[in-house]
Amino acid sequence: MYVTMDRYENDWNVVKRGWDAQVLGEAPYKFRSAVEAVKKLRAEPNANDQYLPPFVIVDENGKAVGPIVDGDAVVTFNFRADRMVMLAKALEYENFDKFDRVRFPKVHYAGMLQYDGELKLPSHYLVSPPEIERTSGEYLVHNGIRTFACSETVKFGHVTFFWNGNRSGYFNPELEEYVEIPSDTGIPFNVRPKMKAVEIAEKARDAILSRKFDQVRVNLPNGDMVGHTGDMEATIIGCKAADEAVKIILDAVEQVGGIYVVTADHGNAEDMVKRDKSGQPLVDKSGNIQILTSHTLRPVPIAIGGPGLAPGVRFRRDLAEAGLANVAATVINLHGFEAPSDYEPTLIEVV
Repeated sequence: MYVTMDRYENDWNVVKRGWDAQVLGEAPYKFRSAVEAVKKLRAEPNANDQYLPPFVIVDENGKAVGPIVDGDAVVTFNFRADRMVMLAKALEYENFDKFDRVRFPKVHYAGMLQYDGELKLPSHYLVSPPEIERTSGEYLVHNGIRTFACSETVKFGHVTFFWNGNRSGYFNPELEEYVEIPSDTGIPFNVRPKMKAVEIAEKARDAILSRKFDQVRVNLPNGDMVGHTGDMEATIIGCKAADEAVKIILDAVEQVGGIYVVTADHGNAEDMVKRDKSGQPLVDKSGNIQILTSHTLRPVPIAIGGPGLAPGVRFRRDLAEAGLANVAATVINLHGFEAPSDYEPTLIEVV
């Protein structure tokens, strides 16, 4: 969250901090070993892994032992694209103006896979990227469904790039509108836990009430991004803001006689303590409960409703292992279309 792996060009200073440490060998903290670094930095008040500052490992003369230099091989081994694209640009682009790199080492750079198919970035990669075709968004736009998508910067790609199968841009700019609300930069998410939830909801409300769109999709990031900080009080504030945002959207859906689908792609804020196999909270040596900052593995809920929902529509009871993959066919059905036969089956039926 603080060094190297920013996404969606939210804050290039994050990438610069990593570049300075990894390429230039410069950072505010210097240690003789990684173990010493982690022990000392984790001992700082309120320290957590999400926000550890940059550091470099140095020799007995205080010189960085492993800066990236001409002739080095560099591999970024993330499969997921969103937090690799910005670094890939810094490593690969000769013409680069996002920050002063000071020096641009001539390296042999490869990604685990190609992170942006349209930019062809990086130009060398180890695994061919998966071709994700015929997504629900593409299917609906080609069938004339007018679409509005909105989130703030940290999740904007989730309702556009990821939603469309790792594809940037519009399928049909005449039928689609994407709105990005700038996220706060330079501060941890628990400092302003409300984030841009209400602003996102107001954009969605206006799009719904305009009646210019058949589908309005948004991502409210609070439960995930604030949950990652491990700050319980801030996460509660963030979740309340998300609740307020959902109400704004549902009220608009009610006004136009529409249908809502509310779900999540994973859990986070619903459980913020580490647990043993029996489900009991784990404690550290001082007796303090250990905070969980990662995603949780519980099934996520889904709610479908609204005045536009046809009579007799209900959840199917014959899908024991239903999950996110089933939402695509469900949404297509709610728009009045049959889903492609090779999609995972719909969650709903008409009785």
